[in-house]
Amino acid sequence: MTLGDTIKGMVGMDPTGHADSDMKAVLDALKSLNPKPIEDCTVAEARLQPTPADAVRALMNQPAFSARPSLELEAVRAEDITIAGATGSLPARVYTPQGEGPFPLILYFHGGGWVIADLDTYDATPRAMAAQSRAVVVSVHYRQAPEHRLPAAHEDAFAAWRWLIDHAVSLGGDPEKIAVMGESAGGNLALNVSIHARDAGLPMPIHQALIYPVASNNIVSVSYEENRNAKPLNKPMMLWFIQNVIDAKADLSSPLIDVLSVNLSRLPPTVVVTAGIDPLRSEGEKLAEKLHSSGVRVEHRNYRGATHEFFGMAAVVEAARDAQAFVSLAQRQAFGAVPL
Repeated sequence: MTLGDTIKGMVGMDPTGHADSDMKAVLDALKSLNPKPIEDCTVAEARLQPTPADAVRALMNQPAFSARPSLELEAVRAEDITIAGATGSLPARVYTPQGEGPFPLILYFHGGGWVIADLDTYDATPRAMAAQSRAVVVSVHYRQAPEHRLPAAHEDAFAAWRWLIDHAVSLGGDPEKIAVMGESAGGNLALNVSIHARDAGLPMPIHQALIYPVASNNIVSVSYEENRNAKPLNKPMMLWFIQNVIDAKADLSSPLIDVLSVNLSRLPPTVVVTAGIDPLRSEGEKLAEKLHSSGVRVEHRNYRGATHEFFGMAAVVEAARDAQAFVSLAQRQAFGAVPL
């Protein structure tokens, strides 16, 4: 049997059958919230649908999950601010760990296909990284499509990097120790920030953490076909995002989207996290391979029984705890700190 025959046989199957048991509990909790499929929504409707973060909160009220050990995230202080974007102010949230600074800094971008989600939807990851990496994490929102199509979000991400360089000290941070991080579409923004900093002669991030990033325009990859019916992210949903983000088909060839097509040399040390049950897995794997072949120090870890969006679910998903520990260790090492 050829690979093509194998892929064809997988089309129409539910790939979540091999999800880890705690991951499956999140998927079941999300299903119980009756979300409308994003690909069947208007943009306004999509932004109101229940999210995986809502499913995690629902599970945390159940005894089996509420009894799990605390992640001690209450020690992180969060403050909402605004920063200068490319064309106006942007909402941001600053997460500061306990202790005496100056701390390293992490610029974080949330996911949502550049169309949906916000700082609240993706509160868990930057809060966890502030605690575990002992860093000030600045989570920045950005202009979203379709109101602001490509390259608006990327221009805001570049502006956020310049802003953070200028304001590191006032945030209690060390301007010599700034990293970038992002999930999904935000992982794409983080990677593009590093490329932009390199090409524009700006100070470079000293590390980048890319969590199931968008890195390619290939929508017929192995993982796209394996996971065309996956939850919470599937192929029709990704196509819906793309249709809302681009102005013309030619935009799919933009190096901002197809990052695998550009020069990836001289980028900072990188960790890439992928999920087995995720259309974006293949491009994350290829990204790690190309970074390595380009001379970048890269560590990649795939979580076979996890789905897209799992990284911020450490309160209920064991794979997320492991992934966060993996990423935070790499960040602390990049910052020159002694591992916890």
